[in-house]
Amino acid sequence: MFEKIDAKAVKRPKETSNGILWVEAAAFSTLIGLSWLTEALRLPQALFGEQFNPNYHRAALRSIIILMIWSWVYLVTRRLLKRLHHLEEFLRVCGWCRKVCDQNEWMDMERFFNSKFDTKTTHGMCPDCLKKKVGEMNAKQPLPSPQR
Repeated sequence: MFEKIDAKAVKRPKETSNGILWVEAAAFSTLIGLSWLTEALRLPQALFGEQFNPNYHRAALRSIIILMIWSWVYLVTRRLLKRLHHLEEFLRVCGWCRKVCDQNEWMDMERFFNSKFDTKTTHGMCPDCLKKKVGEMNAKQPLPSPQR
């Protein structure tokens, strides 16, 4: 009576957030590079007329501190992005009319699936609802009287 159709899981497209982490990496790498360039190019002497005393221990200490801050910022940013992606995976559906909210626009579920996934929709009945409806229909029908 009813055909069994295998349903495929539909995944929403996920935007990569690696760009933010790469920008952070570039910025912190630039800070480390500038720390070493300060010593290599004698910037304090050139800018302020100070006597040049190369101190690579100071540059190494700056690099270690920058790396510690970088690791903390990286972990916090990654955690926030993971939480953001988790929240973006939720699809808001009206509990009464079953409309879907997409970018602050409420639309029918069929229109949503057609616009986002190029998926055609149809109607069907899940096995649980089928059992429930068949049970209701059997309960409403009077029992046939025995014939003589």
